[in-house]
Amino acid sequence: MSAPASPQDLAIHTEDLSVRFGGVVAVDRVNLSVARGELRCLIGPNGAGKSTLFKTLTGQQAPSAGRVRILGREVNGFERHEIARLGVGVKTQVSSVFDGLTVDASLRVAAGRHRARRPVGAVVDEVLEQLRLGAVRQRQLGALSHGQRQWVELGMVLATDPLLVLLDEPVAGMSEEETARTAELILSMRGAGRAIVVVEHDMRFVRRIAERVTVLHRGAVLRDGAVDAVLADPVVRDVYLGREEHVRA
Repeated sequence: MSAPASPQDLAIHTEDLSVRFGGVVAVDRVNLSVARGELRCLIGPNGAGKSTLFKTLTGQQAPSAGRVRILGREVNGFERHEIARLGVGVKTQVSSVFDGLTVDASLRVAAGRHRARRPVGAVVDEVLEQLRLGAVRQRQLGALSHGQRQWVELGMVLATDPLLVLLDEPVAGMSEEETARTAELILSMRGAGRAIVVVEHDMRFVRRIAERVTVLHRGAVLRDGAVDAVLADPVVRDVYLGREEHVRA
């Protein structure tokens, strides 16, 4: 059996991470380890602490206690741009694109931050091919469908060649067809040791992409493991159905 990875070798490692807002504990002593090259989904019912944990990992929210390591670096106190410079690509629920820009222009802005400083045009061409959005390359984002806009945002993340990708509910508001296509895109982003963490509540989507999931409940880790085993767990099912009396501490 191989030795467990050290915190320096992991994409994400948190130790007793907590976030409090006054008397409310939004994240409660979370210990989370995500390996390089892993695709992990963070799931849980509304109010479980998923979004707050995501914001803490991306530098949008300072932790109240505990430690966070991203790609081997302790990032407590880091700003968003400092975490991004480590090789972290982030897509939030709130759109970060400008309707007046074309698809091409948006990707060019992102490609300028490519870690290897490859020619911008080459990076954009590769991303457009992967996204299958070449036909709308010169269209403004404001004229695209909801799904296409979301794919452009994924492309902007991909164009930076990140070592770690953090996605917050990437299929919110999508049709079934768009959701299936997004699953394909996210799976295609794996490789070269790149880790991907997806915060999501759509269980069908989670089953499509995840090998391992972490379930949050009341800010704490309730279950962590292989996707099929965790989603079949009666305690996890009770949490999603609201039967709190069956949930063990």
